[in-house]
Amino acid sequence: MEYEAWKATWKAPLNPQQEAAVQAAEGPVLLLAVPGSGKTTVLLHRLGYLIFCRGVAPERILTVTYTVAATRDMAERFTRTFGGAWAGRLEFRTINGLSARIIRYYEQVKGRQAFSLVNQEGKLAALVGELCRKATGEFATESTIRSVRTAITYCKNRQMTREEIESFQLEDLPFPRIYRAYHAELRRRRWMDYDDQMVYAAQILRRHGDILAHFQEKYHYLCVDEAQDTSRIQHTILKLLAGRRQNIFLVGDEDQSIYGFRQAMPELFIRRRDAYPPYDGKAPRAS
Repeated sequence: MEYEAWKATWKAPLNPQQEAAVQAAEGPVLLLAVPGSGKTTVLLHRLGYLIFCRGVAPERILTVTYTVAATRDMAERFTRTFGGAWAGRLEFRTINGLSARIIRYYEQVKGRQAFSLVNQEGKLAALVGELCRKATGEFATESTIRSVRTAITYCKNRQMTREEIESFQLEDLPFPRIYRAYHAELRRRRWMDYDDQMVYAAQILRRHGDILAHFQEKYHYLCVDEAQDTSRIQHTILKLLAGRRQNIFLVGDEDQSIYGFRQAMPELFIRRRDAYPPYDGKAPRAS
């Protein structure tokens, strides 16, 4: 279907700048926009454009956003615009949902059992509290436990090196010792937390070329909503999946990052223009 016919059929409410973003199908695209300017509308119509104008199979498109609620909302909005039959063939996932999929595939093809995901915060808080007591000889307050949990998340999402963790300071706590003990205890129990889920997914993609190739072939196009809220480890996963095609569409507003406590790095979002060759403004290349 030609673009003008598609636009008329679906009554796409797009201005010229939005139309340019929708039609920039191949290669990396970074869309910066202020709140209320229709970022998600552009992303959803880009999905429709890829399917109806470019003939891309919906199964070849992965859309990533930050929360489970946002994935549901995007799927519902796509359904209202383009129909449920197409929406049912698209994947809308959080970065953790994507990481879980990578880990499950690793288990299947390698015949290995991954660590169990611990999604009960109380269980992890209790573990941190016990490790703090052992490290300091005193019972940790709830505030201290929260601070340690946040610092652990910070280190993992920022992909800090062993040397960087050893020099990390947190109040008057021996944080590096607590971090090492936490990591060792998780491994002993064969547990992983939500941050580990991303760390292990990235390790799998880096160490197993066959698994990386599988997902690169599965997802020819990546669309990332609220990209300003992604952390360094999340950017690593997305860049690996983009691979040689580099068909990655990032949309967001660096001034609206709300997940600093999860080590969201909007500055990395902005620097994506340096991580990929810039879009030259020419008409999209043929598939």
